[in-house]
Amino acid sequence: MKTLYIRIFLTYVVIAIVSGMLALLLTNWYYLDALRTVSERKALHLASELRSLYEELTGADLAVYLSKMGNMGFQIYAVDEQLQGSFYGTPFRNTELSEESIRRVLRGETYQGLVEESRLLMVRGYFENSLANTVGLSIESNGQTYALFVRPDMQQQIGEVRNLLAVLLGLSFILSILFMMVCTRYLVKPVKQLTQATKVLAGGDYSFTIDRQDELGDLSRHFAQMAESLKQLDDMRQEFVANVSHEIQSPLTTIQGFAQAMRSGEATGKDAERYLALIEKESRRLSGLGKQLLTLAALDKEEGVKKTSVFRLDEQIRQALIVTEWQWTEKQLTLEPELEEVKIAADVQQLFQVWLNLITNAIKFTPVGGSIWISLPAGCEEAVVTIRDSGAGIPETDLPHIFERFYKSDKTRSRDESSGSGLGLSIAWQIVALHGGTIDAQSEPGQGAVFRVSLPLRGESES
Repeated sequence: MKTLYIRIFLTYVVIAIVSGMLALLLTNWYYLDALRTVSERKALHLASELRSLYEELTGADLAVYLSKMGNMGFQIYAVDEQLQGSFYGTPFRNTELSEESIRRVLRGETYQGLVEESRLLMVRGYFENSLANTVGLSIESNGQTYALFVRPDMQQQIGEVRNLLAVLLGLSFILSILFMMVCTRYLVKPVKQLTQATKVLAGGDYSFTIDRQDELGDLSRHFAQMAESLKQLDDMRQEFVANVSHEIQSPLTTIQGFAQAMRSGEATGKDAERYLALIEKESRRLSGLGKQLLTLAALDKEEGVKKTSVFRLDEQIRQALIVTEWQWTEKQLTLEPELEEVKIAADVQQLFQVWLNLITNAIKFTPVGGSIWISLPAGCEEAVVTIRDSGAGIPETDLPHIFERFYKSDKTRSRDESSGSGLGLSIAWQIVALHGGTIDAQSEPGQGAVFRVSLPLRGESES
């Protein structure tokens, strides 16, 4: 399997090759569109001047004249009427030329090789050392007509420039390949570091840093943030497992101890009844914990509210007060609900769980004879439910954590009957968040606690 380094390097090489080919094609197009006619016109002008100069030299020997012109930087081929030809100047590399082209020139026509000859790349004809790449004119000497084919000697005129250009292009390509190798390694380096980081991450080490100020650096920093989030998630998972184990182990130990006492015959009469009641209470505690864990698992899987209907929110809160009536009457609490008519579109069962959890929580931490206030004003842009109690309040250090799972403000009452499992507020927060709302708490020691739930009034027009 090819590595990323090889892939990027080969991509650069292919880009360089394709770019060169496209540049050649574009240059050929530019030559055909703008330069070919100009080059042919210049070549024809040089050939015409060469012929005119000979005609001005009365009685000059044509062979001697052409030989001197060849030495001055021209490639010349002269053919007589018997099709016998002679070369002057630097020899042509390719001496192929059709007999028809020669006879045309002998008849007085003009031969233009750059225009007439077809090539795959026409720009190559400008430098091609070929007899077909010439300009042909007829010339008279001693009563005989000759076909004169002429082209400038490119090797003699710009040969050094061509060599220099070839060296320049060759070195540019080689150096570009070398720089590609170095730069590709530099680009791939953070990817290799990320690969190594994933291996380290799989081993449980979440700390690593990659210092780069580019897109790969951003990717690395986001990966580091993801690793930190995974670390927090792993810590939460371990803490969650520990809390669940603790919450389950304590009632199981109680049930096991009382059951053994009853089986051994140590508990009889009233003691046996009390033990059975404690076993029943702890069993219910386990059952409630199991239901809450299942509720949290179901809420975690949902991305939004699935069962939405329009209902009166004030009536639902009154129903929650009726369900918990035995609890607040047993503690002789005073409830003061101020609930105005508000309709909302939401999941009925989920929101009922929110009010049940919050009201139960307020009852739990309000002393005997205390008060609970519940308000729901109408005419607002959203539904705002406020639940306030006259309890001992929540310490300031605990307020940021009360919606965390298994968090208990009073650690000393972890097994107290009123302490609960520490999941009720977490469930309420999760349900409100699924509905696009917010829930927050305010409290001062000795002044009670205030929970405020804000929910959007979606679907009100449907009513």
